[in-house]
Amino acid sequence: MTIADPIELSKVLIQRPSITPDDHGALDVLVNFLEPIGFACHRLTFSEEGTADVNNLYARYGSGGQNFCFAGHTDVVPPGDLSDWKSHPFNPEIRDGRIFGRGAADMKCAIAAFASAAASFIGQPDNDFHGSISLLITGDEEGPAINGTVKVLDWMRSKRELINACLVGEPTNPVKLGNMIKIGRRGSMNGQITVEGIQGHVAYPALSDNPVPRLIKFLNALDDQVFDKGTNHFPPTNLEITSVDVANPTTNLIPARAEARFNIRFNDQHTGEDISAFLETLRVKYIGTGSKLNISISGESFLTPPGTLTAIVADAVEKITGETPEFSTTGGTSDARFIKEHCPVIEFGMINETAHKVNENAKVEDVLKLTDIYEVILKSYFNRL
Repeated sequence: MTIADPIELSKVLIQRPSITPDDHGALDVLVNFLEPIGFACHRLTFSEEGTADVNNLYARYGSGGQNFCFAGHTDVVPPGDLSDWKSHPFNPEIRDGRIFGRGAADMKCAIAAFASAAASFIGQPDNDFHGSISLLITGDEEGPAINGTVKVLDWMRSKRELINACLVGEPTNPVKLGNMIKIGRRGSMNGQITVEGIQGHVAYPALSDNPVPRLIKFLNALDDQVFDKGTNHFPPTNLEITSVDVANPTTNLIPARAEARFNIRFNDQHTGEDISAFLETLRVKYIGTGSKLNISISGESFLTPPGTLTAIVADAVEKITGETPEFSTTGGTSDARFIKEHCPVIEFGMINETAHKVNENAKVEDVLKLTDIYEVILKSYFNRL
């Protein structure tokens, strides 16, 4: 493999069927690439009862100064039915100027671009670089995200290993490379409401207690709620009811229980805690006793306000692509929600159009441009110090 060749590195990474939580040698590929150019690599395996062990990697070049971190994940989602693919998802193939394979868009090509950009930057003969470059790579982003980035960051803190700025290489561009930079993410929380009743014959309702009408009142109030009108950087908070179930196939039976699930994506006008308190108020008002509300918060909202880091990345994107990127907070969650507790963090990577899809792919030209963008970011970041 030629040093600083992101296409060849992308292909080797895609060949590893690293479906969460199995690594299948993907991190070995990175270690074998990074160690010869001077990175100190730390293989970190974390465990927790009830979850699979996860292999992670923290690699650092340099031991002092400002530490610029590239973060991402080598794990991928399952490919689905192999017969739906034009070529094997773990046997990368270049066709029509695109590299096809599971993880091409999300996000092995971006990781290859990280490593190749760092190698090229470090190898410049006139480079008087005195800072540090690091890669934080997890195998747990597409899964429960328990034994991955969070625990790597905890390990780093215990070792006094600080990062000063971070770029996460998630696929951020909707149509064209250079369209969009993520400067934050909405928070996300899932709710499950269960209403207990008394089962009985529909002809004798006085002998039963139907939980469905009470659940409907709660859901109507929830669906009608306007949480906010959005902000300069965030869209309005959004709630979607995702399931309503009484597990009752019988037409003349009042069910004993009714259940619904919902998801809320919230902006930085709220926290998971204050929305949880509001939901509990609604539960008491419309249902009361005989009901239970379970809330799980998968991430709080965060924002990296436009400033030095966003300007560096935006300028690099425009220099290489000619595009003026939009600053956005749309989309789902990412591991940036954990990193934001440690340093300013933004996201920029490939086009996300085929992520998680059959025949996932990335343009070869875009991989090369992304590598150039990352290298310009490194030059600009350290030149400003």
